[in-house]
Amino acid sequence: MLTVYRHNNLSGYIFLLPLFLFMAGFVLVPVVGTLLNSFYKDVPFLQSEFNGLDNYRSLGGDSSFWQSLRFSLLFVMAAVPLELLLGMVFALVLHKATNSKALLWAAVLIPWAIPSAVSARIWELIYNYNYGLANFVLTKFGLTTEPINWLGGSFSAFWAVTVADVWKTTPFVAIIILAGLQAVPDDFHESAKIDGAGFIRRFFSLTLPLLKPVIVVALLFRTIDSLRVFDVIYVLTGGGPGGATSALSLYGYEYYLIGDFGYASTISVVLFVIAMALSILYVRFSRFERE
Repeated sequence: MLTVYRHNNLSGYIFLLPLFLFMAGFVLVPVVGTLLNSFYKDVPFLQSEFNGLDNYRSLGGDSSFWQSLRFSLLFVMAAVPLELLLGMVFALVLHKATNSKALLWAAVLIPWAIPSAVSARIWELIYNYNYGLANFVLTKFGLTTEPINWLGGSFSAFWAVTVADVWKTTPFVAIIILAGLQAVPDDFHESAKIDGAGFIRRFFSLTLPLLKPVIVVALLFRTIDSLRVFDVIYVLTGGGPGGATSALSLYGYEYYLIGDFGYASTISVVLFVIAMALSILYVRFSRFERE
């Protein structure tokens, strides 16, 4: 009996070996390499020099880093709840829709199918000061007398970037939640209806608790993605105006671009630690691991 048990265990490890090798080669090695590089002064044409925690000390006194960190966290707090709310609404509509379902699917999925750089260019045209759609609609309906420089002010640029990202990524959340909705047996809803529960009560007492694991997964993916947002900001604002929309990933990229690989690695490590900490918090807070 013991021999059979060991044989089954060995077979299991053999089947998992390709996954372990893939994770080690494409995840673990880059992470460890970046962590080690953050302890070095690594610039072109000079030999790398170990400088311990100097990069981290410099980061603590770097006002641009704190500005990027503040933007990244605010961006997550603004974009992720909006994506979750809109994704839930779209998922409920798609789940209940009987007519024109294919058309609704296409309307929801198109933003997600468009490459990020292309969608950012579309929003750049929408926000254009002289001929953009946003200013055209606002002035047409008399909501403003002067065109708004959407990408020229800190506050407006923040929300311009956030709206563009929410438009692009909400379909992803909707698909995940829709998969969860379709897994909920109809019998539960029918029994609740017989007991006299209305739509609102069924949603908060039945649907939402059953969707909890799915919502946690969507939150996890979107939080990590929002933390490392890059392409939308790079195309729309380039981090401006005055660094007001410079996310941590963009700030680190700028140091990679000028060849300060050690300092750029330090920024990447901080971003990784924040993403990891938030992921652990989500899992612990939701008790997802026990379900």
